[in-house]
Amino acid sequence: MLITKLINKAGLELNLDHGAAANPRWTGLAIFSSVFLRLALGISFLSAVADRFGYWGGYGQPNVAWGSYARFVLYTAKLNWFLPEATIPVLAIVATAAEVLFGILLVLGWKTRIAALLSGVLLTTFALTMTMALGVKVPLDLSVFSAAGGALLLGAFANFPLSLDEFLRENRGRNGSPPKTASGQSGLST
Repeated sequence: MLITKLINKAGLELNLDHGAAANPRWTGLAIFSSVFLRLALGISFLSAVADRFGYWGGYGQPNVAWGSYARFVLYTAKLNWFLPEATIPVLAIVATAAEVLFGILLVLGWKTRIAALLSGVLLTTFALTMTMALGVKVPLDLSVFSAAGGALLLGAFANFPLSLDEFLRENRGRNGSPPKTASGQSGLST
């Protein structure tokens, strides 16, 4: 009963012809995975921004990529060598703002579908520019393509358990209006 309720909340469709898909352990794993993926992507974005503002320490310390915003702008220029130099500071600001926005939205689980899909586009863009500038090994080693794929997969879910989206959807249902799915459509069939 609880598993069925969580499955419906996650928007998972089970093909009952396949035994593994109907197994409650797998459906529970799918629900956990959607929450885990949402939080992992969001926290990763926020961690990257924290790094570029020195919150994880200065450049040269263990596990610090940039350590300062100036170093991040230089890295942005290296990745986007094909763009005019004057656009690099603006591009660094836009990338940082997008990562903060998507990070917060994903951690809260608010507007999750659009945040996940746009995160997938942003991460794919990062992966491609890294490939052009540094070769394919760097974005593969840093799992940028994997993160992009995960973000796009997250955007394909219908509902998002343990999220602000889910909380708001349930409250709409309690207030007399039909609950809406993450896509904004009424959850009731006509």
